This record gives sequence, structure tokens and C-alpha cells, in this order.
Amino acid sequence: MGIRERLSGNEAVANAMRQINPDVMAAFPITPSTEIPQYFSTYVANGKVDTVFVPVESEHSAMSACVGSEAAGARTLTATSSCGLALMWEELYIAASCRLPIALACVNRALSGPININCDHSDSMGARDSGWIQIYAENNQEVYDNFVQAYRIAEHKDVRLPIMICQDGFITSHGVENIELLEDDVVKNFVGEYEPYGYLLDDEKGYAVGPYDNPVHYMEHKKQQTEAMKNAKKVILDVAKEFKGISGREYGLFEEYKLDDADMAIVIIGSAAGTSKDAVDELRAEGKKVGLLKLRVFRPFPAEEIAEALKNVKALAIMDRTDSYSSQGGPLGAEVRGALFSAGVAPKTVNYVYGLGGRDVKVENIKEVYAALEEILATGCVGEKFRYLSVRE
Repeated sequence: MGIRERLSGNEAVANAMRQINPDVMAAFPITPSTEIPQYFSTYVANGKVDTVFVPVESEHSAMSACVGSEAAGARTLTATSSCGLALMWEELYIAASCRLPIALACVNRALSGPININCDHSDSMGARDSGWIQIYAENNQEVYDNFVQAYRIAEHKDVRLPIMICQDGFITSHGVENIELLEDDVVKNFVGEYEPYGYLLDDEKGYAVGPYDNPVHYMEHKKQQTEAMKNAKKVILDVAKEFKGISGREYGLFEEYKLDDADMAIVIIGSAAGTSKDAVDELRAEGKKVGLLKLRVFRPFPAEEIAEALKNVKALAIMDRTDSYSSQGGPLGAEVRGALFSAGVAPKTVNYVYGLGGRDVKVENIKEVYAALEEILATGCVGEKFRYLSVRE
């Protein structure tokens, strides 16, 4: 029986962490993720978890401690945002290359500079090629559900990669919503006991972590990471199916919203998907064939599945909440266009950068995007393929 609650996204994640009861949490505070270790340290102090909480002097140290504890065989997690994630950069790659299934709650915030504490995706998207699984949430319920599923994905024997569960800073992290928590024993049974593979404190086998890798072996080890990331796709779907059995809530690699007969569609990640659904509903009421694909899993990137879902769309807008400064658009735009090209799917496509530094995204803004797609269909001309949404000239 689910437990009805009113929680912020940060509280929801902290509750998932409490129910998982990890061995170690190492963290350093940074807005807007600070509340997560704050809440969790209270659970530690009150004896609600058995976790060792490691307060550190920086985010680099936090991830270093996570690498050490996970390598020793302890189920480990952390939380961070923005410049904190950037300070972890070196260790992100080490965690992934050592195949350590650490879980990280990433509360998305713009990377400086200029200094900004509000939401965009420049932090996690900057780490997109570090070897971490990345799963994004639209709302508070989803971030809770995603974190409950995180270890089942990361620790799977065919994966063994670190995982990043992302939510939008302040928009969901501090916004309070009605959500449904699972009961503690249900989460405990679902996640299960950790059975580490090849850990430093295994007294039966000798094991080295982070040794020098010379040219004779380095590429093979990198290929193994790639294969593990490919394997993660099936594992994510298998775990989601099992999660539906205990929660009734269904998850996939992405969500298709009124996409079946859509001539025009957008691809989007995160909280703005909810706003976009409202825009779709209003335009559908006017008889316009519009739809939406909300991406949940960015790493591994579900290229073939996205191409299949969009194969009948005639005009497409890909929405990036960060810029890659390639002068061609954002990272999501590049990846979706690559997926479509490889599959021979060729809608008329435009890439928008929106919502940087917490810029509001309203229903009318999304309707402007659909209006642009309608004009593209009417004229047959895409025009500027890379655009900014709601920016003053």
C-alpha cells in the first residue's frame, strides 16, 4: 500500500536514500542539492539508517571518498549540483572506468559563469561522456521512483557502472508536490542486499583499483565500458518492468505523449516536459496534430528507439536546456539528429536552446515552438536550424 505524502524533490530523494539504507554517503553542500545531505545526515544522527556519513572539504573529495568506499565493497552515494559536479570531473571518469556503481543525485543547476544558482542542464550534460548512466525526471514522483531503481540498474552484473539521477534545480528540488512513497520494506526487498564484485576488502582474492593501464590494454577496457553501457538499456527496461509490479507506475527509456498521429513534435528533457504537455493539450483541442517525446534515459542514448518513435513526424523541434557552443545547437539536438540520420528518418528539424539559468518556460513559449513547426510544414522551409527560445535581442 503506497504512502501518500507532500514532498519536495530533494525530500523525495532523501527518503529514497533512507529506504535504501546505503553503507556510505560522502557529500559537500552546494545549492540546490544541499538539502539532500542535510536531510540524510539527520537520518544518520537519529539512527534511522546504518550509513556512515562522511563530511568532506569539497566535492572532489566527496567523489574521491565515494570511489574509495565503493571500491572497498560498500554501497555508496552522494549528491551535488553545478560547480560541485564540475569539481568532481576527474573522479567521475575514475568511478566509471573502475566500474563502480555509485549513485549520484544531481540537482541540475547552471554552471558558472556568470554565477547563477538556477536550473539548466549544463552540469550533467557536461558530464555526458564521463561513462555514467544518466536518468532524468520530470517531477518529484519520478525522481523518487528513479532513485529507487538506481542501484538495481547500476549494480547489475552486466552493467556495473555509476548512475546519475537528475532533477531540475528549484523547479522540482524545492517545489512541493503530492507523491506516493513505497513502504520501507518494499523498497528494501526491491533494492536487495549489495553483493560487490571484485572489491578491495575481499580477503579471498587480490584486487587492484585504478592501476596504470598501458596501450596494450587501455582500448579493450574502454570497449568494455561501452558494452556495459549498451547492456544498461535492457537492464533499465527490465528493472522498470519489475518496478511497475510494486508501484503500478510505468517507465521506459522515454515517454511518448500524443505522438501516435502527430505531424509536429518536440523532444525535451526534465520539468519543462510538463509545461509542454499542457501546450500539446491546448493545441490538440484546436485540432492540431502535435505530440511530444520526453526523454528519460540520456545515457545510454536510445537512438534506435527514438528514431522509431519519430519516424512519422514531419516537423520536429529538439529542446536543449544547455548550449554546446558548437554554433550548431545543443547536445540533445546533435544526438537526436544523429539518431534520425542513421535510421534514415528525415523530418524537418530545428534545435532550440531554452531555459538557461532558470529562464521561465511557459505554455505560450512552447506554443511558439509549435507555431514555428507549423510554419515550417506550410512553407517547406526550415530556415534557421538553431534558435534560442524567449531570448531578448
